[in-house]
Amino acid sequence: MQLFAKLSATTLFLQELVSCPRQVGAILPSSQNLAKAMARWLPLDGSSYTLELGPGTGAVTEALLERGLRQDRLIAIEQSPKMADLLRTRFPKANIITGDAFQLDAMLKHHVQPGSRIGTVVSSLPLLNFGPAIADDFAKKIQALLPEGGKLIQYCYHLMNQRSKLDDHFRRVASHWVWLNLPPARVSVYQK
Repeated sequence: MQLFAKLSATTLFLQELVSCPRQVGAILPSSQNLAKAMARWLPLDGSSYTLELGPGTGAVTEALLERGLRQDRLIAIEQSPKMADLLRTRFPKANIITGDAFQLDAMLKHHVQPGSRIGTVVSSLPLLNFGPAIADDFAKKIQALLPEGGKLIQYCYHLMNQRSKLDDHFRRVASHWVWLNLPPARVSVYQK
């Protein structure tokens, strides 16, 4: 992304952070290091879709596309209408849905063609900002969506490697720190 576009995206991110801090859940957009650490777990399966939750300004989205995901195989749910508009401009062939990712089951029914198989979910949602019941409900929705062997890639800023509600529904296959991010983040990969 060009310097001016990066500055505009960062400015938009900071505006959204000030107006909806609980919704944004980060102090800066994801770094390229974090985005690439998440994208490296993307299976290169051209027949299924990837669902990205909370893409923000598109740092992880860009890394997913650089990894080989076709834009027309990306479905993203972004709650901020301004950020969703930015994503539509940056990634015109992707299916960008404006809405609450915690309502992903209802969102997908209205915006995705029946029979579209989602093989991977990439989540930048600040799950630690929400209570255990909401995180548990979220995990159940993802589990119902993914096929056997499907992956959920999630990052968080929690320093401890404690069990999350996701561990109750999926098998954790990897977990590692991305130190070159502000703040450092843990990328966890789960499999159904």
